[in-house]
Amino acid sequence: MDNITLIAAVGKNLELGKNNDLIWHIKEDLSFFKEMTMGKPIIMGKNTYDSLPRLLPGRKHIVLTRKNPILPKEVLIIHSIEELLEYIQQYQKEVMIIGGASIYKQILEYAKKLLLTEIELEDKEADVFFPSFDKTEWKVEELSSHIEEKIPYKHLIYTRK
Repeated sequence: MDNITLIAAVGKNLELGKNNDLIWHIKEDLSFFKEMTMGKPIIMGKNTYDSLPRLLPGRKHIVLTRKNPILPKEVLIIHSIEELLEYIQQYQKEVMIIGGASIYKQILEYAKKLLLTEIELEDKEADVFFPSFDKTEWKVEELSSHIEEKIPYKHLIYTRK
């Protein structure tokens, strides 16, 4: 499918988070996330949903979970990958997969693009990781390079070849 984009901030070892939170809180990167996801459906697992400070304005929230959580009526709950892929195919416009690790792993094979903030640090205490992927299957383009509060990072877009 050409409309699936995974967006994540990862460390040198593909670290995503620890204790159901981001490892690095980079203000400019959070702005980049907002800019890239605004006006698009954001698809996430229940733990990622729980980690949000609130419903993010300007985006349709979709939670993929096998359970039946009680969530605000604005949140669409989808119970299987098959049902999610059907939704995405019918939607046709770009959808953003925002985590967590299990959702990334299940969707990676269907993704056309990866929008990765690659942080040039590592965290030995990370407990969730972005799935490893074969970079030779992707064309990579650097969008920007930054250092914020002594944290070096790059915004990269990977497009499936």
